[in-house]
Amino acid sequence: MAVLLIRYAEIGLKSAPVRARFERQLKDNILNMLAEDGVEALVTKRGARYYVEATDPQKAVESVRKVFGVASISVAETCSSDLEEVCRAAAEFSVGKISEGQSFAVDARREGSHNYTSMDLGREAGSAIFLKNEHLGIRVDLTKPDVKFFVEVRENLAYIFLDYIRCHAGLPIGTQGRIIADTSDDRGLVSAWLMMKRGCRVLPMDESNFDVLKRYDPGLRVRDRNNSKRAIAISLGTDLASIESLDFSQYDLPVFYPSIGMTDSEVSDLAGRIRSGF
Repeated sequence: MAVLLIRYAEIGLKSAPVRARFERQLKDNILNMLAEDGVEALVTKRGARYYVEATDPQKAVESVRKVFGVASISVAETCSSDLEEVCRAAAEFSVGKISEGQSFAVDARREGSHNYTSMDLGREAGSAIFLKNEHLGIRVDLTKPDVKFFVEVRENLAYIFLDYIRCHAGLPIGTQGRIIADTSDDRGLVSAWLMMKRGCRVLPMDESNFDVLKRYDPGLRVRDRNNSKRAIAISLGTDLASIESLDFSQYDLPVFYPSIGMTDSEVSDLAGRIRSGF
């Protein structure tokens, strides 16, 4: 059965109580995004990993990869952590994924107590894959393989997959407070998106680019009198050339300029990618 193996990055640097709070928020955000996109799935957490079981894994990937805090996703086949079972599953998984004459390697790692080492795991799984595809004239290349298989054993389960789908990483939305954002142009859109990536709950000043940002936060709301009271800062799309002309007396909150160091070309490129969903 295919399972989405989800990893975070920066969250792992936090202290234990802060990490636990961020992990809970990240799980809630994953569940909310899946629900918003109409994906039926079960989300569980073990250790520093989240696991998503969905009837449509590809649709689940497209949904979860929008969640800030998620660093990477792998679509994995699972089996028990028994070494013989892992080798059998790895051999079956490899069928159709190596072409004639190609080279391959196995990247193996494990966590927990097992009667084999990571080196044993890589060697035995690699041998099983080689024997299963020997008729194709394949070869092992540990330096620059054409195909790399990943085998990750965690406690009593093993996960076999081909690649890492890179995501936005950052911090889960809702861990860093609310900010008001001017999203009226591309630079404002990029600035708001960057603040969302840092874990802020953004309150757009109006409907400008609202639908774009809502893709990344299903709970997005336009600023109103009630939710503005809890805002802790303001985000503006300002560049270096225009910052001196700003009238700071009109703001009663700290002001952030996330895109101030970006050129117009860089802003335009990132805005386009944000709109297209990367």
